[in-house]
Amino acid sequence: MNGQPSYSRRLYQKKTKNISINSKALFALSFVSIVWGTSYLFSKQGVRTMPALQLAGMRQLFAGSIFLVFFIIKKAPWPRGKQWFTIALLGMLNFFLSNGMSTWGVKFISSGLGAIIAAIFPLWLVLFLALKGERISFKTLMGLLIGFTGICIIFYDHLIDFLNPDFRFGIILSLAATISWALGTLLTKQQTANFNPYFSLGFQMFLSGVSLLLIVICTGNAIPLNHIPSIGWFSLAYLVTFGNICTLIAYIYTLKHLPTTLASIYAYINPIVAVLLGTIVLKEPLTYYIIIGGIITILGVYLVNSALRKKEVLQ
Repeated sequence: MNGQPSYSRRLYQKKTKNISINSKALFALSFVSIVWGTSYLFSKQGVRTMPALQLAGMRQLFAGSIFLVFFIIKKAPWPRGKQWFTIALLGMLNFFLSNGMSTWGVKFISSGLGAIIAAIFPLWLVLFLALKGERISFKTLMGLLIGFTGICIIFYDHLIDFLNPDFRFGIILSLAATISWALGTLLTKQQTANFNPYFSLGFQMFLSGVSLLLIVICTGNAIPLNHIPSIGWFSLAYLVTFGNICTLIAYIYTLKHLPTTLASIYAYINPIVAVLLGTIVLKEPLTYYIIIGGIITILGVYLVNSALRKKEVLQ
């Protein structure tokens, strides 16, 4: 009678809103899962035309600058005090170390294998969460282990390549990148409520890009911009637009609205996309190990997704 919606109506609206948010978050997760898989292909193409750290530095610098310009025009509040330390730490973990090492790694290994190693990231994430005292359900753990088993089957096909020192170095770089990304993911999840996470991304990428380029320039490894062929610039443009800006916005949205372990399952889908594109575009081999391992990996994804969705996502 007073014009206010009834309790049942408000409850229905709240549930509808929550379902809508969860649906958008799941769509964002799907977008990240596919598009980040394509980034390995373009990273591989890019490192064929310029030093890997130069590619990573330019990618972060350009993407970060676009973020910063947008939010400065929008007059978003700048970080203050201790927030700067958090931004610097996140930039170090998420971009300077993780993206820098993963980009450098695909110089020595195939794009598909680089994506496969990145899929180990959820296992580090679960380990860190367990060390923090967070309870991980048996079904979630089984899903992660099954997914990892599928990755191991795919990886088995490359055992002979360990005799190559460049290959081993690429594996070490890619593995270290997954550890750094897992730590950065946990910290990002904790800090998104403290300041504008999208504006923060701009600072993280900009600072990381400047740092990476300074290292490349000071070590004498940079090549002149006019020596970069068109395929290198095209790869860089794709990585900046889709690999950074679009997917990072979607990923932060996913982290805000889905549980961390569910948000991490994109790492299982990335290698499937990367392996298929590597086979089609780069003529990387597609073996029975990859096919069987991919099926097992998808099974692990299903178990993780169903367990966490039932428990948390649609509450």
